Amino acid sequence: MPSTPPRRILPVIVLSQFAGTSLWFAVNAVLPDLQAAWKLPPTAVATVTSAVQLGFVAGTLAFALLMLADRFRPTRVFLACSLLAALCNGAIALLDGQFAWLVALRFAVGFLLAGIYPVGMKIAASWYRQGLGAVLGILIGALVLGTALPHGLRALAGEGGVALPAFAGLLPWQSVVLAVSLLAALGGVATALLVPEHGGGTHGVPVRLQALGAVWRDRRLRASVLGYFGHMWELYSLYVLLPAIVATRFAGSAVSAACFWAIAAGALGCAGGGLLARRWGSARVAQWQLAASGLCCLASPWLLDAPLEVFTAWLVFWGITVAGDSPQFSALTAGNAPPHAVGSVLTFTNCIGFAISVVSIELFVRAAQAWPLAQVLPWLAVGPVLGLWMLRPLTGGRGALRLPQPTERP
Repeated sequence: MPSTPPRRILPVIVLSQFAGTSLWFAVNAVLPDLQAAWKLPPTAVATVTSAVQLGFVAGTLAFALLMLADRFRPTRVFLACSLLAALCNGAIALLDGQFAWLVALRFAVGFLLAGIYPVGMKIAASWYRQGLGAVLGILIGALVLGTALPHGLRALAGEGGVALPAFAGLLPWQSVVLAVSLLAALGGVATALLVPEHGGGTHGVPVRLQALGAVWRDRRLRASVLGYFGHMWELYSLYVLLPAIVATRFAGSAVSAACFWAIAAGALGCAGGGLLARRWGSARVAQWQLAASGLCCLASPWLLDAPLEVFTAWLVFWGITVAGDSPQFSALTAGNAPPHAVGSVLTFTNCIGFAISVVSIELFVRAAQAWPLAQVLPWLAVGPVLGLWMLRPLTGGRGALRLPQPTERP
């Protein structure tokens, strides 16, 4: 194998990650349509999103325990999961009010996402042993853009928007679901065809429960892990509540367009944070972004009623900072974990973090049904505040750490 990867490798991996992870919020973007057509309760958004998150937790554990990406070629695992996830997501377009099937299919998509995003990280790590930190920021930025994509497609397919010609004659929500499914399948095919196996690929070690003990014994590792948990309390709950926030000032397809730009802005936070971390260290950058997003939570009662330009700038800035610290927490956790237990620590940290997001989503969606957003949103700051408190052992210096391993997700 050549010492320098072919130029196509990184763009293909990044675009395939973007395509595959667009499945994550594919249904959230069209849920208002489903709620109207299927007479679903307002809390359906929490149930549907939690199903994906729990599926991802289960899939992460299963893939790690079975070591599937080590037993089989990672590009084939990526392809299989992309195709199966696309089928599960596409099947939603055939449903007609069967909410239980919708939840089951979203759980299946979440499970299969564990074979897309983490496996894509592994593929990237095999080609980019040097400079993996920068690659990590790009890949997490692709995840953020993929999360935003369904909202962008919904804006195009909505009233007054541009029709999706490949799905003419379908309802707007069906067009979005099928378009995202097709894109995910193409991403899997592109990786399988254009990214060959690299002889220097990384090989994992079995996941061991004893690795959890390192989190509590090591003060610096404990700081990065608990800071990440605070980040996860806020991140996905904001993404779930964002349509309701935007709907206070916009209507129709403009809601989806605003959600797209607010979420997609997080890619700038990931890329910019990676550049700043070279000078200031991951701990400092994570601290700054976590503090900024926490301030956005606390300022929400005033900014919800601010002039439209200020309101829009607030949402974009919140989108940048709420996701921008994800690569830095990846670097911190991997850098502080014992070398022999990095994979296990990251696996369990991710699973607990996503479980926390399920609790947060359920709480905040139900709270938003009972109280005004101005009273609910400030409580999202509980995560950033606790995360900042826990990060203190890492913010006394520059926070320079060794390169992260390729298994962390935001």
